[in-house]
Amino acid sequence: MSSTPRTAKDRAADESGMTGKYYESFTEGETIVHETRRTVSEGDNQRFCDLTMNQQPLHLDAEFAAGTQFGERVVNGLYTLSLAVGLTVPDTTAGTVVANLGYDDVEHPAPVFHGDTLRAETTVTNTRLTSDEERGVVTMQVDVYKQDDTLVCSFERTALVERTPE
Repeated sequence: MSSTPRTAKDRAADESGMTGKYYESFTEGETIVHETRRTVSEGDNQRFCDLTMNQQPLHLDAEFAAGTQFGERVVNGLYTLSLAVGLTVPDTTAGTVVANLGYDDVEHPAPVFHGDTLRAETTVTNTRLTSDEERGVVTMQVDVYKQDDTLVCSFERTALVERTPE
């Protein structure tokens, strides 16, 4: 899949330090291949579990996890989801989002382990103006892959975004 070229409006936003896209710059069907990747460390997983008070032994206890079908600790799925959002924001809604309206149909078809490197692709599935036409609602399908191209997380993100300033 190829990355969608940035428009003149997108480049103007870049000059102001903002990297996100205004509503008019999203095109239904476009796929954005995000260049930023992240290798997940044991520390990332531990800190996320600590911050969220999730003490699931599958994520934290090597001896416990060794006795599971995975044979080792599995990275917290909510961390994977959160990281995916973070990987996609610079190319989608950084500086233009009013609010994230929802995350739907979250799936984790394969586990993530310490040392896996994740990347994301976003496909715009729907765009519509709000009833007052002052902002736009953009729905995006986000797919997250690890280094061997295994799909490890997918979800739908819906965001309320600013329209291009006049």
